[in-house]
Formats: sequence, structure tokens, C-alpha cells
Amino acid sequence: MNIGLFGGTFDPVHHGHMALARAALERCKLNRIYFVPANVPPHKQLQPLTPFVHRFAMLALATAQEKAFLPSLLEAPEEGGGSKKEKPNYTIDTVRRLKASFKNSDRLFFLIGMDAFAEIAKWHQAEAMFRECAFIVAGRPGYSLADVANALPEKLRPRAEVTKPFHKQAATGDLVLRGVTIHLMGDLRQPASGTAIRQAVAGGKALGRFVDPAVGGYIGKMGLYKGGR
Repeated sequence: MNIGLFGGTFDPVHHGHMALARAALERCKLNRIYFVPANVPPHKQLQPLTPFVHRFAMLALATAQEKAFLPSLLEAPEEGGGSKKEKPNYTIDTVRRLKASFKNSDRLFFLIGMDAFAEIAKWHQAEAMFRECAFIVAGRPGYSLADVANALPEKLRPRAEVTKPFHKQAATGDLVLRGVTIHLMGDLRQPASGTAIRQAVAGGKALGRFVDPAVGGYIGKMGLYKGGR
């Protein structure tokens, strides 16, 4: 079975996330995709986030009509955590926790956007991530195949003379190196972003172009993002 793991803050989940998941489902013949909202994302520990319960609820609404999409509590807050400072959710730990339930024949694919992938070498145990799973990366205009290769952790990165010819080649197709498998989706052309959505809410604008109607209704009902956050 081919299984996808899509992690992020999902603050909130939007059409861009869903477009990547649908494209990955078809491209890599995935049987299911787990959407895993982070409780304490390591790269955003100092930034205010919408409470986990709301972000998870919005994910549940956005994926309700998609049988292969499953909202996950793999990075949910610890019960009884209270005011105690919680540890950051490192993706490598989540990946290993999920794979512990796999059969030997199951394969894991990690979904990620190009902007986040560009920082992958800075992630906790980044090299181990590539041993644990293949990557499905949503492209962005301006990124080349060489940019993708050069974003890899240093020990997995090809030599400069190898990547030089690919600086003008668009980041699409498959990149297979020793210990690395990356499926590049190309630009999915979705205008949605968490920042744009929060700004739209703060300005009293409709959210239909950004989020599922059920998610938009939840945002309005719960009064989320009214202050731009």
C-alpha cells in the first residue's frame, strides 16, 4: 500500500493543500493520505498559532468528502499538558511513529511544498527523512531541478558540476539519487495561502476562492482570524 503523510500547521487548510494532496494521490497511486496538523512546529515556536482543536476541526471538514484523506492526531497536544511547555513536533518522529503501524510492503510518501522543501537541510535529522520515505514536492515558479538537488542535506547533495547543467530545467518529473527519491509535481497554480486567508478575514472579504465552504463557515462561526491571525 502507498501511504502519504502531509504535515503542516494548516492554519487554515486551504485549496492549495487539497490540490497537492489530490495531485499526489493520482501521480503516486496513493491509497490514503494522512493530514497531520502540528501542535508545536519547530520552525514556528515563537509565532502564534490558532489552537490545535480548531485547525484539526477545519481539516476534518475539508477532508470529509474524500475517502482517501484522513485527518490525523499523530501530533496532537499531550493530554493533561496544561500550561506545561510542550516539545516541538519533529517530523522524523512522526514519520517513524506512523511507519510503526505499517506492513512490510507499505511505502511512505511525504508531501511538502517547494518553499518548505528549500529549507529541508535544516530540519531535525534531515538525512534520516530521506531514508524513511520518498518525497512528493509541489513546485513553484522560479525553482529549477538544480535548486531541488542543492536543497538536499549536504551528504546527499550531488556535486556542483553534476547539478550545473540543470539550473535552467524546470523542477518537474522525478529526481532519483542514491538514497533520495523525489517526485516533483510542478506548479499547481493555487492562489491560497494562510496569510492571504487571514488578511481576507480581517478585511471582511469572502473566502470562497481560498477554502472549502465548510471551512469558511467554521472560520466565521468560531470568529477565527478576525485580528489578522
